[in-house]
Amino acid sequence: MIRTLARSIREYKKYAILAPIFVILEVIFEVLIPFVMSIMLDEGIGKDNALVIKIGSLMLVMAVISLICGILSGKFASIASAGFAKNLRHDMYEKIQTYSFANIDEFSTASLVTRMTTDVTNVQLSFQMIIRIVVRAPFMLVFAFIMAMIINWQIGLIFLVAIPFLGVTLIALMSRSFKPFSKLFKQYDVINRDVEENLIGIRTVKSFVKEEDEFKKFSKDSGILTNFACKAEQVLAWNMPIVQFTVYACLLALAWLGASNIVKGFESNGQTLYMTTGELTSYFSYVMQILMSLMMISNIFVMITMSLTSARRIVEVLKVIPDIKNPENPKFEVKNGDIDFDEVNFKYNPNAQIYNLTDCNVHIKSGQVVGIIGGTGSGKSSFVQLIPRLYDTTLGSVKVGGEDVRKYDIETLRNSVAYVLQKNILFTGTIKDNLKWGNENATDEDLIRVTKQASAYDFIMDFPGGFDYDLGQGGVNVSGGQKQRLCIARALLKNPKILILDDSTSAVDTKTDANIRQSLKETAPEVTKIIISQRVSSVEDSDLILVFDDGKIIASGKHEELLKTCPIYNEINELQTKGSGEEVGSNE
Repeated sequence: MIRTLARSIREYKKYAILAPIFVILEVIFEVLIPFVMSIMLDEGIGKDNALVIKIGSLMLVMAVISLICGILSGKFASIASAGFAKNLRHDMYEKIQTYSFANIDEFSTASLVTRMTTDVTNVQLSFQMIIRIVVRAPFMLVFAFIMAMIINWQIGLIFLVAIPFLGVTLIALMSRSFKPFSKLFKQYDVINRDVEENLIGIRTVKSFVKEEDEFKKFSKDSGILTNFACKAEQVLAWNMPIVQFTVYACLLALAWLGASNIVKGFESNGQTLYMTTGELTSYFSYVMQILMSLMMISNIFVMITMSLTSARRIVEVLKVIPDIKNPENPKFEVKNGDIDFDEVNFKYNPNAQIYNLTDCNVHIKSGQVVGIIGGTGSGKSSFVQLIPRLYDTTLGSVKVGGEDVRKYDIETLRNSVAYVLQKNILFTGTIKDNLKWGNENATDEDLIRVTKQASAYDFIMDFPGGFDYDLGQGGVNVSGGQKQRLCIARALLKNPKILILDDSTSAVDTKTDANIRQSLKETAPEVTKIIISQRVSSVEDSDLILVFDDGKIIASGKHEELLKTCPIYNEINELQTKGSGEEVGSNE
């Protein structure tokens, strides 16, 4: 886990090294100051004013150097931790872009958002503490302990009992708190999911007057989060009392033994020695440094306990091996739009018993128009998603341009296949920005051409600014039909060899649908066009129609042929024709 996260330090490695170096220098000077001060108290005060000035000046210089080292260590630690977090988010985001749909299905969207925000912030704070406080506390503890032992080793034995006691206790608390924190961060995912679903579906929520139900659901999940947080904090609540108990016990023992050594002295090599005022003063300074180090270690323990869970969740994202990746020697050219399905069987979950697609055998020639029709869940979308290799087949092969899709460079293949999804997604920005997703180098003439092909040009020109009209987040200020036509235009801008329209004209009227199909037939005759639709009228002019049912192609052929040979297709046609006739009669 540490090795995986450490890769994200990269160009900030020098800052991550400089920060602890300056911390160590800061600690060294802090530890030396009480020792020098004891000399001044014992040998200078009231005895040698020149020595007092000399040592006082030395202490001032040491304090300034320690201060400068502390400032520099804080600066370098901040730069290193912020850069580390930046790289970590970048690496996670870049990794997610390589995921197949199957990989993305392993995580919820809300979970990925939490991991890239809350979890990264936790790890960033811990990293800053590790390269600064985690270095400072142990070094301060060790150096101060050594100096205390030099002054009086007998009193120093107090810490040989206190330090192991505190260490064992903190480790025990850490092990007990890990499970509650794991549940806590998983519940953060649930909270983010609730917020995401509510905001995305706010129109549906309001139209069904479900605000109260949504609030109750959120309150319930928020209550569960609070419960997990309380359980985690209940374990960590023991941290401060245990530390304070250790600190006060050490102070009491020190006060008793120190007073005894000043009054009665202590035996050393057969001699009775007495602690001086300067030694006792410096000893108290070292004791406070040791105890402060113990308190810092306890605070570090709390932060690291929280971040361990976050770190593991981040590593889960980074260590996912994409299901779909380039072959060793990929092909970088798709010859044409031929499509061949040979004995294809497919299921989304490798462990599932039932296949989503079974025994699919189809051979489509480049330039053909292929219609696909069938009921909801019949496998239509699963079928076309195998063409641009959004998923890989479980059995059998899919070929494009005469080559198995698994032999192509993924970018080359997907640039040759334009896929307009059922859920039309537009991004924040202008119409031009969104269209240029298809081709960032497209000219204004290209934009006009594809929007006319998609029957979108006229309504674009009605908007203020035309192609420079701002769509807002997700295209909230255009209708469903307009959004679909913009997505079709964006796909056409790729100049693909294969165009897949996955029920992407469902929100437009039949006349506009027919205009789009006719335009595509006339202006892009060499492009293989696959049209998935629930309407027979959208596919009846196709060169080949595939009828899906329960994950199988139960019939294929032209419209007239299927009306005679396929009962399901004939039934769909009759229902839609009858419905259309009734509508006409009612209008009259």
